[in-house]
Amino acid sequence: MARGINKVILVGNLGNDPETKHTAGGMAVTTISVATTSVRKDKDGNNQERTEWHRVKLFGKLGEIAGEYLKKGRQVYIEGSIRYDKFTGQDGVEKYFTDIIADEMQMLGGGEGGRSEGGGRGAGGDRPARAAGGSGGRDSGQRHEAPKAKSNDFGDDFADDDIPFD
Repeated sequence: MARGINKVILVGNLGNDPETKHTAGGMAVTTISVATTSVRKDKDGNNQERTEWHRVKLFGKLGEIAGEYLKKGRQVYIEGSIRYDKFTGQDGVEKYFTDIIADEMQMLGGGEGGRSEGGGRGAGGDRPARAAGGSGGRDSGQRHEAPKAKSNDFGDDFADDDIPFD
C-alpha cells in the first residue's frame, strides 16, 4: 500500500525574532513565524497581495542554529511537514494549532538591511548557509556541507565520507 506525502516548502520572511526553549532533556525547540506573500490579479486587472503567516518549529541542532542566526525580517527557506494539533484549555475550550515541523532550513539573502550577519552564511562566501535536522522533531545531529574540490579529478584522496548526502 502506498504511503502519503506530507511535504511543505516555504520561502518567506521572519515576522519576529526566534523564540527558543529547551525540553527537560535539553533539546532546543525554536519557534519562528514566517510570512509568505503571493500576488494575483483580480477581475479588474488590479494586483491583489495576500500574506499568509506560518508557525514553524525547529528541533535539536536545527533549532539551535535558527535561534542563533535568524532575526526578524530575514528571508528563509523551510522544508518540512504540516502538523495539526488540538489542545483543550483549563476552561474546557478546544484550540486548534497548525505548525510546520521543519526538517531543513536555509538562510537566504543577507540579514536586516541586506547585509550578512556574523556567521549567518556558510564558508562559501555568497552561498547561503544550509542546515538539516531530523524529521518529526528528532535531532539527527548532522550538518553537511559540500566538500571543496580543487579540480574535477578527485583522485584517491576522495572518501565516501566527503559526500554531502545522507
